[in-house]
Amino acid sequence: MTKLSISAATLAAAALVGATQAQAEITEVSFGTNWVAQAEHGGFYQASVDGTYEECGLSVSILPGGPQVNNRALMLAGKIDYHMGGDLLQAFNAVKEGVPVVSVAAIFQKHPQVIVAHPGQAESFEDLKKLKLLIGDNGYQSFYQWMIAEYGFTAEQRQPYTFNPAPFLADNATAMQGYLSSEPYLVEKEGGFEPDVFLIADAGYSTYATTIETMAPTIAKKPDEVACFVEGSIKGWYTYLYGDNAAANAKIMSDNPEMTQDKIDFAIAKMKDNGIVVSGEAETKGIGVIEASKVSDFYEKMVSAGVIEAGLDFEAAFTTEFVGKGVGLDLLQ
Repeated sequence: MTKLSISAATLAAAALVGATQAQAEITEVSFGTNWVAQAEHGGFYQASVDGTYEECGLSVSILPGGPQVNNRALMLAGKIDYHMGGDLLQAFNAVKEGVPVVSVAAIFQKHPQVIVAHPGQAESFEDLKKLKLLIGDNGYQSFYQWMIAEYGFTAEQRQPYTFNPAPFLADNATAMQGYLSSEPYLVEKEGGFEPDVFLIADAGYSTYATTIETMAPTIAKKPDEVACFVEGSIKGWYTYLYGDNAAANAKIMSDNPEMTQDKIDFAIAKMKDNGIVVSGEAETKGIGVIEASKVSDFYEKMVSAGVIEAGLDFEAAFTTEFVGKGVGLDLLQ
């Protein structure tokens, strides 16, 4: 064997060993979303398809949620590692029930819950009090109780919302609950007009949303893994909102055949225009930031509204350990 061939063989062997070691260092984890794939999950998909998670040693499987899927229960049972939480009420209730679920990041700085009205029927959020409101049962037990306590809305003006926009479209004196990127889009397509949209976060409903949840033992035993997942997700969200997101969108549409590019484009525009992901403290401390003062503010509002009990150790519901470090801000340069 020549010196050259020996060198080539040695290099090939070294490359194989290196690849094997790299593969061994990759940890497989699972992340369950709380609904079917959509643009509101985009940053997680972005980090998964562009190698961001792998850069710090994770291979992340995204498991879409849906009406018949309870990914949070799977996390509680130890079947998946991370979960996309809803708002802080869900986190508070976990503390109440003694379940060690911890929010480690808050991707949405504003909750995307909205009230949708016909054009010209309400000039302000408070003006909505003169309208009939279609509110679902979950909304009635949560944010609507805050609306009653904070603004003087009434139980009598509320009618159950069945997630059918037809009663709203037929009556100008009716408003309905919605999701920023869903019902307004639906009204434009089916009603042929652009509705007035009132974001309840801008009216003072100060909860975070689309949190990253994991179990307290995971944080205690695998802090580096948690940090990698959180920081990778943050970077993914910056790229998804402000960079090339084509591959992530393709994966979203693959996981959810009912999703279309125009729906995705609408959702991204609404998230950016309304500061859902980047606003407030996130503008300087990075996407995903959790501020204890904001959590406390929302907790007190829910206590005042009678939604959650006083005296709860709500600080057990979250940690600021993994966020607020400016991760990903360089991607905006």
